[in-house]
Amino acid sequence: MFEPRRIKHCRVCGSTVRYRTPPDDNRERAICEACGEIHYENPINVVGTVPVWGDQVLLCRRNIEPRRGLWTLPAGFLELGESTSEGALRETDEEAGAHIELQGLFTVLNVVRAGQLHLFYRARMLDTHLNPGPETIEAQLFREEEIPWDEIAFRTVRDTLRHFFADRRLGAFGVHTADIS
Repeated sequence: MFEPRRIKHCRVCGSTVRYRTPPDDNRERAICEACGEIHYENPINVVGTVPVWGDQVLLCRRNIEPRRGLWTLPAGFLELGESTSEGALRETDEEAGAHIELQGLFTVLNVVRAGQLHLFYRARMLDTHLNPGPETIEAQLFREEEIPWDEIAFRTVRDTLRHFFADRRLGAFGVHTADIS
C-alpha cells in the first residue's frame, strides 16, 4: 500500500497541520490547525515519449539517480502550467535534445506504490541530431534486437517498449493501460 509523504506545515500560513477526515470527505487530509486549509496529496505525473527513427527507438542512459547508468525513454515530471503533451516534448528535448513530432498517447501506467502516473506518447523523430542534457550520459538509437533489456531503468519503460514493438509487428498502435505493482 502506498504511504503518502506526510505534510507537516501548511503551505499557506506555515502553521502545523493535523491529519483528520474533513466533513463530506472519505479519507484523512492534512488540515492546517490555524487557517483551516485542506492540503490534498495527489499522484505525481511522469510524461515522456517513445521517439522513433525508422526501425529504431531512442533511449537515454540516465546520469541521475534513481537508476543512474541504466537506459530509459526520455521522460520526467510534468511541470505546473504545461499539458502532458507539452511536458513530453520538453522532457524529450531536455534529456535527448531530439526533435520530434508527437503521434498520440501510447501508454498510461499507474504506479500506485510510488504515487505516480506515467504517460508515454509515440513520437516521430524529425532528424537524428541529438544533444543530450545534463541528466543524460548518452542518447542512442536501438533496433528491437539491440535493446539492452537487462539495463532498462524502470518497469514502466520496459512495458512501454514491449507494447510498442508488439503493436509495430501488428501494424496498429493502440493505447495501453496497466497498474504496475
